[in-house]
Amino acid sequence: MTIKVRFAPSPTGLLHIGNARAALINWLFVRSHQLQGQDAHFLLRQDDTDLERSKDEFAEAIKQDLAWLGVTHDSFFKQSERFVRYDEIKQQLIDSGRLYPCYETPEELDFKRKRQMGRGEPPIYDRGALKLTADEIAAYEAEGRRPHWRFKLLPEDIKWADLIRGETSFHGANLSDPVLVRADGAYLYTLTSVVDDVDTNITHILRGEDHVTNTAVQIQLFEALGRDSKTIHFGHTTLLMDVDGSPLSKRLGSLSLRSLRDMGIEPMSINCLLARLGTSQPVEAKYSLDELAAGFDLSTFSRTPPRFDMSDLENLNRKIYQVWPYAALQHKLKDLKAEGISEQIWNLIKGNISTLDELTQWQQVFFGDISNSADDKDYLAIALTLLPSEPWTIETWSNWTGAIKAKTGRKGRELFMPLRQALTGFDHGPEMKEILPLLGEDLVRKRLGE
Repeated sequence: MTIKVRFAPSPTGLLHIGNARAALINWLFVRSHQLQGQDAHFLLRQDDTDLERSKDEFAEAIKQDLAWLGVTHDSFFKQSERFVRYDEIKQQLIDSGRLYPCYETPEELDFKRKRQMGRGEPPIYDRGALKLTADEIAAYEAEGRRPHWRFKLLPEDIKWADLIRGETSFHGANLSDPVLVRADGAYLYTLTSVVDDVDTNITHILRGEDHVTNTAVQIQLFEALGRDSKTIHFGHTTLLMDVDGSPLSKRLGSLSLRSLRDMGIEPMSINCLLARLGTSQPVEAKYSLDELAAGFDLSTFSRTPPRFDMSDLENLNRKIYQVWPYAALQHKLKDLKAEGISEQIWNLIKGNISTLDELTQWQQVFFGDISNSADDKDYLAIALTLLPSEPWTIETWSNWTGAIKAKTGRKGRELFMPLRQALTGFDHGPEMKEILPLLGEDLVRKRLGE
């Protein structure tokens, strides 16, 4: 059996942290099985039945952002190309008595809900449409009303062994018959998603826990379309929360992958955080998606909603460079205007950068002009007179500063900081004993004021 999952974004906006996590979890699930020698398939489905809100530019941006993350797909299609198929299924459900027309206006439905809640009753649709006479339907039609269509749920237990939540159950009588087709003829997600899952032989559906009730409804719809729901495995992850415990959804617009990329966040930093957030596994800097996939396990996911902290992502971004080989950086150097950064320099500085944009500054440190923040000119003049001639080794810094200490009596910060500031322009960074030989005598003499 081929394991098959799908990620189905709607092209109505940019990809954000929340749906990127859903895509990544599905991809890692597939990849983890592939690494074990099993057949597994990742389908990217474009849920674009809302023709008014769906935009080509968002569809293209979603594909680009997924590619940037490294989340590749094995197949792709658009729901907007399948309306004929949805028409067939609509008629099939009508013929079987499971899809029925309803004529209530939104205002009438809202009144019914409020009345039920006022009585302390659950706001479940009362199936009033099933009681309409032919004359009443004709009268509504004469008014110009067009029906929306609801799926008739059976009054029976709906159970499944959730891959994350464990045994989960609902009763059909406690759920409202869902609207599958709007009055304007538009098909809703509940129908189109199930039809596509049946037609493409999806075996695992992994999504957020905001879909749990929807899953109960869709299980009956799967059965109505002839698919044994026991052949589909569902897993529902907890939703991301903001650092203060409020729903992250309130600010997802500011957490698009585009905005994170513009900040200099690396795709693997995002992957490493999202893959482990909400699990019992530690968040660690990894170089490749395959490393994450090798340890991916749905049983490690917690029922406690995880909190997304931007500072965690920024800290991880700093750590990610420490596992980067020089080969991962080389092709980026020209665009970063940092062609002089060699493998030796990279290995020296990679633990001291937060984003690759900072490489431009390090290019200046080793090959250009810097802003000298040291103002102790007399001290630097003494240091210059004591500077040994090349060749320099890793011992040169210690020997040089030892001579300066003996001459000036300085020690600690007063001894080292003016030299670091004069030679690098920074207060902190890699060890100066390693930086000094890479700077070279001519550049050091110039920065000391010669």
